[in-house]
Formats: sequence, structure tokens, C-alpha cells
Amino acid sequence: MDDRNSRLLAAARRGDADAVRAALEAGAAVEARDEELRSPLLLAALGNHVEAARVLVRAGADPNAQDRRQDSAWLVTGVTGGVEMMRTLLPAGPDTTLRNRFGGISLIPASEHGHVAYVRAVLDYTDTDVDHVNDFGWTALLEAVILGDGGRSHQEVVELLLAAGADPDLADAQGVTPLRHAERRGFDGIAALLRARFSSREPSDGPS
Repeated sequence: MDDRNSRLLAAARRGDADAVRAALEAGAAVEARDEELRSPLLLAALGNHVEAARVLVRAGADPNAQDRRQDSAWLVTGVTGGVEMMRTLLPAGPDTTLRNRFGGISLIPASEHGHVAYVRAVLDYTDTDVDHVNDFGWTALLEAVILGDGGRSHQEVVELLLAAGADPDLADAQGVTPLRHAERRGFDGIAALLRARFSSREPSDGPS
């Protein structure tokens, strides 16, 4: 590998924005890849190194470049929950439909991990499909219930998803709805939110 590219990748990995800039000025390729096909921008995103990522975005780095694991800078923001990183990548035109190795978009792991601020921001600032279904047959709403802990963070995520139009009727591959999963797991707070959404959608008996 070109030594300039090696320096760029190392600088991005440790979050040294000045060294990233110097490597680029010396002729390093902004889309250089390491042995796992990780780009400098992906390495910066993995470490949540916002300033280094900002330098790379200004240099034209691709937020959609995927590595061997099908991770991209954009996709990993959903795992880390880095709101500032997510906003830093927006000017680079991330593909919100890009799928990870599980067939999911960034919203799904963010919902799983209970990253409330990230879920709010990605729903507010992008055209993310709130009802995207991954390879397991799970939406962000299902993942928040199935893989969440039922605590306050996951309750807030469920509230945000429902407010953004998530369909509470969308069941998993076995036909089990988010409400049924919440009931089975004893997540009373989440179950109450889902029941309230069902109630709000029932037709009124009064005059229209």
C-alpha cells in the first residue's frame, strides 16, 4: 500500500484531523482502503471522530463506501448513535436505503440500542423508511421491542417511531406483532404505547 494512504488510514482511525488533512494534501487517496476494505471515512465514523470525518467529507469522501462486512460510514452511525457524526455526513449525500449485512438500514440498529437522540435526528433530517424490513423480517419498531430492554430509552424510541408513522400492525416473519412481543416480554410501558396507537386509529362512533 502507498505510504501516503497508510498514513491517511492511520490518522482517520485515531481521529487526528490535522494528520488526515496533511495526508490528503500529500496525495493520499480519499477512498483508500485497509485490509478489511474500510475507507478513511468509515474508520473515522467507527471511532466517532467528527473533526476527521469533516475533513474527509470536504475532500469528497463517500459515506456509502462499504467494507467486507457491508458496513459504511453512514450505516455505523446507527450503531454508535453518533448524532453529530450523522449530521456531518449529511452534506455528502448518504444513501438512507443502503443495507448492512443483516439487510437493515441505520435506523434499525439505532432502535435496537435505544439511541433516542439518533432516532429522533435521523427521522427529522432524512427520508429514512420507518417501516423498512430487514432480512430477519424485523422493522425498527420490532427490533426496539425484541432486542431492547423495555426501559425508558426504548420506550422513547417506540414513541418516536410511532409518531413518525411506523405501522404497529407490521408483524415479524412468524406473524407476531410488536404489541404481542411487548406483552410476552412484560414490557408494560411499550405495550401501553402500542395499545394507545391502536385505540387512536379506531373509527369514532360519533358524527363526522
